[in-house]
Amino acid sequence: MNQPNIVIVDYGVGNTYSVMNAIKALGYRKIKVSAFETDIAAAEALILPGVGAFEACAQNLRERHLDTILNEVVLVKKKPILGICVGMQLMSTMSEENGEHSGLNWIPGRVVRLDPSVNYAVPHVGWNDIKGLQSDMLFSRITEFANFYFDHSYHYQCEESYVIAHCDYGMKVTAAIARENIYGVQFHPEKSQNNGLKLLRSFFNAVDLC
Repeated sequence: MNQPNIVIVDYGVGNTYSVMNAIKALGYRKIKVSAFETDIAAAEALILPGVGAFEACAQNLRERHLDTILNEVVLVKKKPILGICVGMQLMSTMSEENGEHSGLNWIPGRVVRLDPSVNYAVPHVGWNDIKGLQSDMLFSRITEFANFYFDHSYHYQCEESYVIAHCDYGMKVTAAIARENIYGVQFHPEKSQNNGLKLLRSFFNAVDLC
């Protein structure tokens, strides 16, 4: 198996090492957690994790000037990137969490609070089946209605053309998005056992890195 150069972007708010351990469990060894521009520029694939509030994540990213290098490698050089949870939400135009806050605007959309029916709690924490498009590469190894682990209070609203999977949680919730080399998942693959590992494997395989 080829060993791609994988960088997990460290901007001070992500579950970086649990993501790294999940990727290492697949046999990858050329992987690092880094906030250095040189490492990010040299990466063949990027992971943008994230936990916590959108505002803090966006602020940390910009204070470290990582938005600039990420725009260069993702939008210009077209390096593949996978956003996880808030890492996916940062790809939006803006978020309504605790006010209005700008995102990276890679995939036009808004992050808004979950508003499910009365029988569903917010935050949405736990396992949920997803409905994915089997033709999409992220889900090529995963059967329809496979379950993944979620932990969020806000969700991504965007054009249906960008949505590659959703789940039902008293409402239709965007579970995964894609646009060219940019991918995002609302759930946590690193906490989703075999299905999460399969998704990570599909991401690295499909970008011709393995």
